Amino acid sequence: MKKFVRLLPALLLLFISSYAQKKTTQPNIIFILSDDHAYQAISAYGSKLMQTPNIDRIARGGALFRNALVGNSICGPSRATLLTGKYSHLNGYTLNEKKFDISQELFPRILQQHNYQTAWIGKWHLGSLPQGFDYWNILPGQGQYYNPDFIKIGGDTSRSSGYVTSLITEFSINWLQQRDTSKPFFMVVGEKATHREWLPDLQDLGAYDNVDFPLPANFKDDYKGRIAAQNQDMTIANTMRLKEDLKVHADYEKNGIYNRFNPEQKKVFMDYYEAKVSKEFDAKKLSGDTLVKWKYQRYIKDYLATARSLDRNIGRLLDYLDQSGLSKNTVVIYASDQGFYLGEHGWFDKRFIYEESLRTPFMIRYPGVVQPGTSIPQLMVNIDWAPAILDMAGVPAPAEMQGTSFLPLLKGDTTNWRKAAYYHYYEFPQPHHVYPHFGIRTEKYTLVRFYDQTNTWELYDLQKDPQEMFNLYGQAAYKQLTATLKQQLRQLIQEYKDGEALKIMDQQ
Repeated sequence: MKKFVRLLPALLLLFISSYAQKKTTQPNIIFILSDDHAYQAISAYGSKLMQTPNIDRIARGGALFRNALVGNSICGPSRATLLTGKYSHLNGYTLNEKKFDISQELFPRILQQHNYQTAWIGKWHLGSLPQGFDYWNILPGQGQYYNPDFIKIGGDTSRSSGYVTSLITEFSINWLQQRDTSKPFFMVVGEKATHREWLPDLQDLGAYDNVDFPLPANFKDDYKGRIAAQNQDMTIANTMRLKEDLKVHADYEKNGIYNRFNPEQKKVFMDYYEAKVSKEFDAKKLSGDTLVKWKYQRYIKDYLATARSLDRNIGRLLDYLDQSGLSKNTVVIYASDQGFYLGEHGWFDKRFIYEESLRTPFMIRYPGVVQPGTSIPQLMVNIDWAPAILDMAGVPAPAEMQGTSFLPLLKGDTTNWRKAAYYHYYEFPQPHHVYPHFGIRTEKYTLVRFYDQTNTWELYDLQKDPQEMFNLYGQAAYKQLTATLKQQLRQLIQEYKDGEALKIMDQQ
């Protein structure tokens, strides 16, 4: 006993040292979450449209997920899933413009309880003010590209002068400089870019005007055999607006987004869109296919120019991490809230279970853990994001989270990893008349059930038909496969406790 008493101070010191080491080795974590940024516009994914050297830095320094998926391809619900690790039907945020229940379990609040400082800066878009964060400075709703308002922690709203992507970067770096350096931190950098109506920074206007982008191979999709695709309202040909989206003779007096410009900004902007874009449009006297092709070119050029600022500012943030020494113990994640159509099927926007909106860019740099240049082909879903971040912090995920930490994948362990992912989209009929649907995505196939004013199934072989042009549902050769996929889909519905989908399945 006396010997134990003599050893007690040493044991206590060892415990304190071990605890302190655990605290100091908890990594800092930065999650950069953009809006509507398509993987097709990222050179790390092989984009032929543009180069994204700074986003690529994250992929080169860590891991690139090639099949990162979302459970509901729309802005607010994706953010709700990030915060909760749960599908939309359980976190209650199934569609935009609702009020998110902020009182439920959120992983940043759990991080706070385990020594982390937490912050969210930029786009939030959940109807409620943030909780679970020591600091926040967010855009109201969708936010504005130029001279945007920000709501600071405490509820004060003020206008900031400048371009939104640069401002979000500036505010993020300022918080990093002023934080409590005795604690690890978790910060979300919530980007507005590349959301509609795609207003580029002044310095990026016309950045791609000398490029004639080829139309996607299925741009003139006739939607044969696909009822939901026939009835959507998200085509570049018919839905995209010349004045509002493409700035052809934009209403600079009545449209509120232009009233935010200062005189110098407005002059540069108008000189480009009136003297060049609108003048070109008037001179060409476009109609029919030539008009649609012109609209596509203007859409892509504005979209990519908006993404150019996003990439540049991510570079600013990465440079700060390097210069401050923070990069040595900081996990950096880049993702979008979902994918986006850049003319595939003749579309813009997202929503469908089809690949361009289902798949989202996702890459992670984790010094000392992830081998640079790692490529991960396994299916990962955004319900996995919260459990993984907690896992990196050494904190167990609560049982109510439906996702699984992907940290083992980063270390090369694929044991018992999912072979199929679940999806459920709800928002209908506005704004784009995409029928609600749920489905299953495996490594080779997608099976989807559309409902609400339609009652149709679709089946795609992703290896033979990666552009998802040929609906195989009902073909005799795929009868057994369809039955197997339906059974797997039912199992996922039951596992994830989606009562609405189960009722629809029972009605077939």
